[in-house]
Amino acid sequence: MWLLDQLSESHILDAQRNGEFDSLAGSGAPLKLDDDSFIPPELRIAWRILKNAGCLPPALQQRKDAIELNDPLRTIDPEDSEYEAISKKLSLLELKLQQAGMSTDFLHGEYADKLLHKIDED
Repeated sequence: MWLLDQLSESHILDAQRNGEFDSLAGSGAPLKLDDDSFIPPELRIAWRILKNAGCLPPALQQRKDAIELNDPLRTIDPEDSEYEAISKKLSLLELKLQQAGMSTDFLHGEYADKLLHKIDED
């Protein structure tokens, strides 16, 4: 064992013996573990740290950004000066998503239209 590991383990055992962990919140409750079986074992720690920090993989972050740009674009008047800038940013994000192999149907409402059409048929 590394020296740092041994020191850490020693401090943890001392704290356990002194009862310093007995009154912690959630003590004795089962752990809520995420299913990370689809993540390679060597990447699990990094993914856990990024997830806990609120970071998304680049493609999902771009998808989120596209949705955030698309929503106000639907309400802005096409004659507004801001419309063109937002539209260009959205087009660039859409291109990046397509290059990453992701569908961009969610930006055009095609899925929602198809779903509503299917519901109306039934």
